[in-house]
Amino acid sequence: MKKYTFLLLISILVLSCTKKKEISSINSENWSERFVDISKKDSLEYGKSYLSVYSQIYSISEHKTHNLTAMISLRNTSDLDTIYLLKAKYYDTHGKPVRTYFKRPIYLAPMETTEIIIDEIDIEGGTGSNFIIEWKTPKNCPEPLFEGIMNSTVGQQGLSFSTQSKRIK
Repeated sequence: MKKYTFLLLISILVLSCTKKKEISSINSENWSERFVDISKKDSLEYGKSYLSVYSQIYSISEHKTHNLTAMISLRNTSDLDTIYLLKAKYYDTHGKPVRTYFKRPIYLAPMETTEIIIDEIDIEGGTGSNFIIEWKTPKNCPEPLFEGIMNSTVGQQGLSFSTQSKRIK
């Protein structure tokens, strides 16, 4: 009986220490402090950008894929003005929404950058995933820059490439 009690206690201890690994992240502790109410800032100009991202690419043939880690880099290119990110929505290959980042607008100070990381094990986006990023800037402020950096390493071989956003509105 002592043996079973001991095994039960060890099992409970191991399970209680196991933390679910997040497969896509943004530093929520830091950015939850950056939520901002922009309803009173009516002179801001609205923009919307499209960014292609790849959580998988084809390898050898159309029947084999290679998983990638993706870093979505969200950059304020202004050295004077604060900009506001309204939403970053992630879509899969078929155009279905996977998840939305920033439940409320956040700000980026001049020259500041933040990232969204999509881990290599997160293949929900597939080979044709993408983001729609909505933002607002003060008049005459440079547009923000959004880039996707995809990479992976297997053994001694590394693979990396980048994409840049395109303004669609």
